[in-house]
Amino acid sequence: MMCDRANMRRWVLLSLPLMVLVCLLREGEAIWLTVPASGTKCVSEELHNNVVVLADYFAISDDHSNPIPTISVKVTSPFGNNLHHKENMTHGQFAFTTTEAGNYLACFWVDGHNPGGGSLTVNLDWKTGIAAKDWESVARKEKIEGIELELRKLEGAVEAIHENLIYLKSREAEMRSVSETTNTRVASFSIASLGVCILASVLQVLYLKRYFRKKKLI
Repeated sequence: MMCDRANMRRWVLLSLPLMVLVCLLREGEAIWLTVPASGTKCVSEELHNNVVVLADYFAISDDHSNPIPTISVKVTSPFGNNLHHKENMTHGQFAFTTTEAGNYLACFWVDGHNPGGGSLTVNLDWKTGIAAKDWESVARKEKIEGIELELRKLEGAVEAIHENLIYLKSREAEMRSVSETTNTRVASFSIASLGVCILASVLQVLYLKRYFRKKKLI
């Protein structure tokens, strides 16, 4: 019995730093956006492939008018694919799994039904990866709770961090390849420019030499 308690305490102490990490990852990126009466307000996030995204949004009138003016929402992928598009909304939700790597864009604008004519404030709770996972459903499905559930979350956090590191490594390799290609092209262009200048100088000297001989100046 004492051995089991000691093992349990050791597990708790070892998992405390990672639990803090899970808490940080679990926090949603809730932001407040001021949407002008005319115009569009957009936010974006760079994501890699196969990332779950879950977001809730709701609008609040700055002048506390009733009813609340409606907004339109559009979410697009890096290649311009439409992932979510709703009009005449005061609140809503969207969810998707990324299939392209790059910047995902969410834009909000005020619909024509705005009696006050003022700006609106939109609260956007944007969650990605492990933060967007429904851990209650996982616990019910796998019949786990307590320490087991927390360890399952830690495993998910480690996997998410590993995937992010792989993505960053691939992006670094891509940027390095682009940089090397650009440097090669610049060097080739510089050599070609130097060759053209030398050729032009030689031709100019030959032409002048021929011209002076023709005029019997040399």
